Amino acid sequence: MEAYFDNSATTRVLDSVKDIVVKTMTEDYGNAAAKHSKGMVAENYIKQARAEIAKTLKVQDKEILFTSGGTESNNMALMGTAFGNERAGKHIISSNIEHASVYNPLGMLADHGYEITYLPVDEKGHISLKELEEAIRPDTLLVSIMHVNNEIGAVEPVEEISKVIKQKNPKTIFHVDAIQAYGKYTIRPKRQGIDLLSVSGHKIHGPKGVGFLYIDEKVKVKPLILGGGQQKGMRSGTENVPGVAGLGVAAKEMYTNHEEKLDYLYGLKDYMIDRMAEVEGTHINSERGRLSAPQVVSVSFDGIRSEVLLHALEEKGIYVSSGSACSSNHPGVSDTLKAIGVKKELLDATLRFSFGLFNTKEEIDYSIEVLKELLPVLRRYKRG
Repeated sequence: MEAYFDNSATTRVLDSVKDIVVKTMTEDYGNAAAKHSKGMVAENYIKQARAEIAKTLKVQDKEILFTSGGTESNNMALMGTAFGNERAGKHIISSNIEHASVYNPLGMLADHGYEITYLPVDEKGHISLKELEEAIRPDTLLVSIMHVNNEIGAVEPVEEISKVIKQKNPKTIFHVDAIQAYGKYTIRPKRQGIDLLSVSGHKIHGPKGVGFLYIDEKVKVKPLILGGGQQKGMRSGTENVPGVAGLGVAAKEMYTNHEEKLDYLYGLKDYMIDRMAEVEGTHINSERGRLSAPQVVSVSFDGIRSEVLLHALEEKGIYVSSGSACSSNHPGVSDTLKAIGVKKELLDATLRFSFGLFNTKEEIDYSIEVLKELLPVLRRYKRG
């Protein structure tokens, strides 16, 4: 049996996504900027995808900007906003459990004279609204907080965060990294006070190499990629019609019978947590039920390095990740696990199981039996 539990790293595309990607690569392959009919057909795919995505958020079509994925969306949200609003202030607030695609642009902005405040989190991975309120100043240009943490599935209260920001400084812009949240949660930027929202296609059974950034029409963002002036000059470069079309289909699909899909994922998560209790020497870092995201279970294992266990599971056809799979080729201890207070000896002994629509309870049963079989053997070896 094969059990792919690394859906927070990437997902298998839906058949409907595959079909439209192939069609736009082999039949309707025109350049969306071309003046002839093939170009117009291609442009229509982009218009349709933009409309479908805007509908899932209840925003205007023109507020959706297509990108190459979550990393570019985050970079543009942070650097594009900073460089587009330099006179508004040079103070930015974020948390200490953000993704590298937020941390690294913030590091670059710090090199350019911006002051960055990183808020700590509690043992559940949540920021303190009181500490946020105290950190906001008259010169706070931007607050960037992720909706769902990619390693443990902690869910930040974005609506409450927005209220705190707008009450203290109505001019402060609020960016939400929703890369692990979109498709799982109903997100309403207008109602929830979100000014910028980053999304990636391949986390929602869509294609790789495509994502979008929601930009509220009142927010000024400077383009980072210059050239032929596509997307009204906001992001130059030949438009990725197959990727965008696939993303539009995936978005529509994820929000069709949405509650049903959500219940299914929560069912898998809670079943995994319940069954993991049967495995000796395990510590769950994610919360049950609706207290954390539906797709992530983080587990620490006594007496074994995560990389050793990861490869032992791989040999049995079970695929998981250690730390953040988006950057897990770079070994190092997870800042998120440190931030939530995971014991020192367990920092390098933690795996993430993440679920998608194609997973089953039978795969979880298989994984639990394999863990029961492997762990006693692997723990006999001394940790190096």
